[in-house]
Amino acid sequence: MFEFKVDATSGPARAGTLTLPHGSVETPVFMPVGTQGTVRALSPNDLRAAGATLVLANTYHLHVRPGEEVVATLGALHRFMGWDRPLLTDSGGFQVFSLEGFRRVDDDGVEFQSHVDGGRRRLTPERATEIQWTLGADVAMAFDHVVPGGADESAARDALERTLRWLERCRKRHEELKASHDATTPRSTTDAGHSLQRGVVASCNQTLWPILQGGVHLALREEGLRRICDMRDWTGLAIGGLSVGEPKAAMYAMLDALEPRLPPALPRYLMGVGFPEDLVAAVERGLDLFDCVAPTRNGRNGSAFTPDGPVNIRNAEHREDPRPLDDSCDCEACTTFSRGYLRHLFVAEELLGLRLLSLHNVRYLIRLAQDMRAAIRRNAFGPWADAWRRRYLRSGSA
Repeated sequence: MFEFKVDATSGPARAGTLTLPHGSVETPVFMPVGTQGTVRALSPNDLRAAGATLVLANTYHLHVRPGEEVVATLGALHRFMGWDRPLLTDSGGFQVFSLEGFRRVDDDGVEFQSHVDGGRRRLTPERATEIQWTLGADVAMAFDHVVPGGADESAARDALERTLRWLERCRKRHEELKASHDATTPRSTTDAGHSLQRGVVASCNQTLWPILQGGVHLALREEGLRRICDMRDWTGLAIGGLSVGEPKAAMYAMLDALEPRLPPALPRYLMGVGFPEDLVAAVERGLDLFDCVAPTRNGRNGSAFTPDGPVNIRNAEHREDPRPLDDSCDCEACTTFSRGYLRHLFVAEELLGLRLLSLHNVRYLIRLAQDMRAAIRRNAFGPWADAWRRRYLRSGSA
């Protein structure tokens, strides 16, 4: 159920296939972010039409509202949000550590103030693991301690050590939950060998991935990677704590240095990265999975990704423009409407505009990942990336 195969390489860039309980995912892949069980402004049918194969949902937000028990009562997260393809849930660590207001960290976990009702809550590695188990995503992330991009070595060391201690606790609790489920679930089967309690079994068929921290300090990253790999055999590895305020050059340099050290058999997930130029740079450095709110957030604010760089559809120059947003794109926004009409929707504050540009941006990143896979399979990723950058960056707006 949890397998990863590298199908082709072009330098460090990799094209692969990740097999999960709810389907196969071709990599490189961009995951749209469904923070509260929905990718904002888009339906599951919109996501399927855009070609999404893997969606991320947020543990913290679903725990605070409506609560994982409600989600479980309504059939676990796949059924709750109407998504029948693979799901990944983040641990909630980034959201907790980025909250404004009260937040207190100790070795046991984090006490914080809910952004919904102001109440005090506590999240520990065990609770984060239990919540994700109850939600029933294909991939659960270990609870981690995130520090800002400019954190000094002492702060980054503290976060790394805490993350590694929490990882061991997440691993232990996840194994306990799986063992308890295996021991209590009836194994009566049909002639085809499938469980009669298919919904229950499917919701609990889950793997846990660790998160590598260490800031922009290579020695810490190397140590953390070694200790993670010594802990057990994993089915995937996430790199966290980048794209959190450090210069992009620092992120690229860290990925350059880490790439030769990363286990080649594992899918590599770079957390929180989703601008087109960053995806291309990260794939060039051997990364496989990505997520970010950028395509939908930018779309709701009138900014669209195109092969020629970002377009601000609110600009007056588009008022009478009959052209599609992107004549190479097959999404609903580009095949149905003119730039002039899309601008009108934003000027008139019509909700359709938010949906259409969000849909376009998600589709753009999914198509970008498909183009990168094709270039890798041709063993031509370097020339392809150079040509892509010349066009995308030529306007100076990206």
